[in-house]
Amino acid sequence: MTKLSLYEVEDVTDVIEISFDGAAISNPGLAGGGIYINEGNGKEIRRSLPFGVLTSNHEAEFAACVAAMHYALEMGYRTVSFRTDSQLVNEAIEKRHVKNEQFIPYLNEALPLVDRFDLFFCKWIPDKQNKNADALARLAIQKQMRAKQKKEADS
Repeated sequence: MTKLSLYEVEDVTDVIEISFDGAAISNPGLAGGGIYINEGNGKEIRRSLPFGVLTSNHEAEFAACVAAMHYALEMGYRTVSFRTDSQLVNEAIEKRHVKNEQFIPYLNEALPLVDRFDLFFCKWIPDKQNKNADALARLAIQKQMRAKQKKEADS
């Protein structure tokens, strides 16, 4: 596969911005992911993903990253700019390495996905710029908590 360079992208509006975030209520605890996509044409896509119990917020961030990549590829996006407020995930993708063994399976799943895009960027952004994805991740946790409470009430 031939990779595009930034200079070969005909129009920067062709770049799809994908923000993702992971959240967990404790370590370990219920976790969720959020994916917010701005297609650049006024169309926004929002996905809230329940992850069940994960060991940490960092693990939820990695899970959200992988889920966002799968979703982007399913949507047929070829030129993407991923945005994350997780420095750990951003550095792992950039360096193609992570020290913590717990996150290696996520990175091993993510890297071949990165290679399937024609052009891929991952950029760290401050929390305040990732509010859409954060709200979706927290919504996923809230939905899981309500389902758990309902199940307990019905028992």
